[in-house]
Amino acid sequence: MSDPMRPPASHHQPRTASRSDLPRPRAALRTAVVWDVLKDALDRRVKATGRESLDVLDTGGGSGNFAVPVAGLGHRVTVVDPSPNALFALERRAAEAGVAERVRGVQGDVLGLFDVVERGGFDAVLCHGVLEYVDDPAEGVRLAVDALRPAGILSLLGAGLGGAVLARALAGHFKEAQTALADPAGRWGAGDPVPRRFTADQLTELVEAAGVSVGAVHGVRVFADLVPGVLVDTEPGAMEALLKLEAAAAELPAFHSVATQLHVLGEARETDGA
Repeated sequence: MSDPMRPPASHHQPRTASRSDLPRPRAALRTAVVWDVLKDALDRRVKATGRESLDVLDTGGGSGNFAVPVAGLGHRVTVVDPSPNALFALERRAAEAGVAERVRGVQGDVLGLFDVVERGGFDAVLCHGVLEYVDDPAEGVRLAVDALRPAGILSLLGAGLGGAVLARALAGHFKEAQTALADPAGRWGAGDPVPRRFTADQLTELVEAAGVSVGAVHGVRVFADLVPGVLVDTEPGAMEALLKLEAAAAELPAFHSVATQLHVLGEARETDGA
């Protein structure tokens, strides 16, 4: 995801964006479902607030895979990430995309979020690929939600248990698949690089416990990680067909149990009198 985004038409009016705003076709296989859902949610929030530009927080946003495209829509994005190298890459990518004035990188993590950003100061919070690595996922979600304004959007992306089990089994590692299935954290062994995985029910329970209404759950990378890359790269029309298949399967609960990642879209409650 290193190709630059096109800059917006102006500094004040958000432009129309589409799946093409996430660069490189292969990368789109892993991000298109989340991007389409997120963009639609941001568009709805713009209409609801009557403001052209939203304040968006991307916790663990790294080098800007989502932050830069979101800024390309005209929004102001704050990225909180513990890695100085990732934040340096974010700064470079934002500059290349012409959105540097709308992207701010801050070193920190979700469990120390309010040491570096304002509580209740954001219209949307992205928490993508974070909960797998924090000691207390429930606290991580609660802090992300506390950063939201009333009726703000929460976009939560976590590693899926079923996808890991299926991947290990298809690779012939049957004992590891069974280990992941039985392990409370969804790990397949000591060499597993992911500390924790989730089911769709576990993620939705975390979100609801933090006071957020779940609007939608999507399975992400249901097929993309299983299809041979050579097929996608060489078969005419295969990429677009696979993107459409991923989008069609994403909302079906039957496929949530085998997705590599799970995406939960929620909305914070309105305050009394809001």
